[in-house]
Amino acid sequence: TYDEPFTRLQHVGLILAEDGRKISKRWGNVINPDDVIETFGADAMRVYEMFMGPFSQACAWSTNGLAGTRRFLEKIWRAQEKVDDSAKDIELERELHKTIKKVGEDIEGFKFNTAVAQMMILANAFEAAEKIPKNIFSTFVKILAPFAPHISEELWEALGENESVTHVSWPTYDEEKMKEEMVTIAIQI
Repeated sequence: TYDEPFTRLQHVGLILAEDGRKISKRWGNVINPDDVIETFGADAMRVYEMFMGPFSQACAWSTNGLAGTRRFLEKIWRAQEKVDDSAKDIELERELHKTIKKVGEDIEGFKFNTAVAQMMILANAFEAAEKIPKNIFSTFVKILAPFAPHISEELWEALGENESVTHVSWPTYDEEKMKEEMVTIAIQI
């Protein structure tokens, strides 16, 4: 029903080399994805590309940034050791619902970098927690799946799920569970 084959056009920003120049064989600054995947993994590369910056802006490649996304994924991998069926954690649940809302909205708006940043906040909360409720962790894995499909499938299977995580429905958030119990307000007189 449209004149065009798509309803929205989103321009992609240029990825520059670490030296700030356009990636080119002429300059000898080409980044071979096979080498990156061999060193850091496909999921780390995929997450890094989404985390580099706004989708429509030019960004310079950084191997240090790539190492950071690899550490983020390793943190999530270690978090599975804290998963407990009987655990309850209101703070983690609050942060999860904020993450569901933020990531869902950011995917719609092509703001992948801020979606990854929000997932990093929740991963840090997982690291600080003593135990992680299984339902919270499994919901997080659903959110992570479009960004890091390989590790998500491994984690999903480790949680005892049989169906692929890519076939489950996107989680919904609850506004009531996102409310903070205490808020700090700055007042200037």
